[in-house]
Amino acid sequence: MSANLRVGFIGAGKMASALAQGFIKGQAVKCASHVSASCPIADKHLLEHMKQMGCQTFHCNKELMDCSDVVILAVKPQIMPLVLPDIKSLVASKLMVSIAAGVQLARLQADLNPDSKIVRLMPNTPCIVREGVSVFCSGPQVTPQDNATVKQLFGTVGQIDEVKESMIDAVTGVSGSGPAYMYLIIEAMADGGVKQGLPRDLAYKLAAQTMVGAGRMVLETHTHPAVLKDEVCSPGGTTITALDMLEKSGLRTSIIQAVEAATKRCTQI
Repeated sequence: MSANLRVGFIGAGKMASALAQGFIKGQAVKCASHVSASCPIADKHLLEHMKQMGCQTFHCNKELMDCSDVVILAVKPQIMPLVLPDIKSLVASKLMVSIAAGVQLARLQADLNPDSKIVRLMPNTPCIVREGVSVFCSGPQVTPQDNATVKQLFGTVGQIDEVKESMIDAVTGVSGSGPAYMYLIIEAMADGGVKQGLPRDLAYKLAAQTMVGAGRMVLETHTHPAVLKDEVCSPGGTTITALDMLEKSGLRTSIIQAVEAATKRCTQI
């Protein structure tokens, strides 16, 4: 990856902002001005955060394309048909990375041109603190060097894995949407703590750090989550009593169904 890599975002929503912050913090780019974003004048308020970070901002996709080596398509899936014709003649040798849920490589390739170098990637918002996870698949024109660029760029904001495109929708259901599931659990745990008399700030800290620690245990020990769960459960103790309540209330089934619903939604876009 070039030390002078320039990254442009077509679209300036929350995911684009999270990635931009992560790239700057992780020194994936030389300086903030090597990151740019564009959006219509009607949505100019979305560019304010980018400006505050020191990024370049545009209302013209052509200007953004001219100053970018990697262009990230960060618009909503339903906006993609409006954006692709606008940049079709500009892609040339640019590496294009789409983070739009449900938009397949074949559709992107058809709406741009057969020679376009296109990567479909699903990140998540913890990229902002460089604890994200991104999964990608590449189109037929993407070179090994392009793949290396994607891995190095997104590797600065968390974990990155390459998969078959058939897996991307399920990835969206697990890790793309997953932070929202985790925030709901953190909030519920904290509310439970407050109900039992804990100060709100302490309850949130305990719940959030417990989730961070549990995740680290799975990743760094390479131990099955069920084994780690069993290690916390003493016979007749507090944890097994709590788990019994969670099973009775259907937490496991609810989360499985949530992942399934998010995955199916990708196919409907």
